[in-house]
Amino acid sequence: MMNILICGVGGRMGREVAKLALDGVRGAVPVAAYDILPMDTREFPTYTDWNAVSEKIDCIIDFSHHAGTAALLDFAVSRKLPVVLATTGHTPEELALIDHAAEQIPIFRSANMSLGVALLVELAKTTAKTFPDADIEIIEKHHNRKLDAPSGTALLLANAIREIRTKARLVFGREGQAKRDKDDIGIHAVRMGNIIGEHEVIVGTDTQTITLKHEAHSRALFAEGALAAAEFLIGKTAGIYGMKQMIDSE
Repeated sequence: MMNILICGVGGRMGREVAKLALDGVRGAVPVAAYDILPMDTREFPTYTDWNAVSEKIDCIIDFSHHAGTAALLDFAVSRKLPVVLATTGHTPEELALIDHAAEQIPIFRSANMSLGVALLVELAKTTAKTFPDADIEIIEKHHNRKLDAPSGTALLLANAIREIRTKARLVFGREGQAKRDKDDIGIHAVRMGNIIGEHEVIVGTDTQTITLKHEAHSRALFAEGALAAAEFLIGKTAGIYGMKQMIDSE
């Protein structure tokens, strides 16, 4: 059994985590939650003030907004609690805060909590290595309410490919660019309807095209991944952890 606090419980993903945890997935028990707005969560208390939280917590799962990162990390460090950061769009200053906090507590950070996306990342790296001269483009699609573009997952994919293509340059869209440079990695964002999340990596040469794609059918898959990450993180030493470490440990 692991006692979790859900940060951002009022959002779509926060509610998904709460639903699975209430069903006991991965042995999780939601004992508390945090949100910037008052919430009527009858199964567990939800706080709007970190200082008011008094429950015994084993891990925090954050699906809120990156603007709340500083306060969240202050609380986690003060209580020596591991944190699963599933929030995207962090500023350079917030990333620095995360790195600093990771010197004192274990932090699991991933732009996408899906095991399938973790596999997609590894396949993209392998394909980029196999076809060193191929053109690479990334297309990501999300619902029309998503705040950041490109998605954190698209950037995760692009930066993973850049580990192989060290001279690669990220190009967001094609407006005003007359000719594609061989080192470009194009990233294109689509926002429409209620698309949960689609990520496609297209690798093309003059003679063939390889398409790698992951499509999320339910937000539950991200909640499942976050609970798996929390289970993995408990008992770890201070530091930054991610999907690869969790997969390698299984």
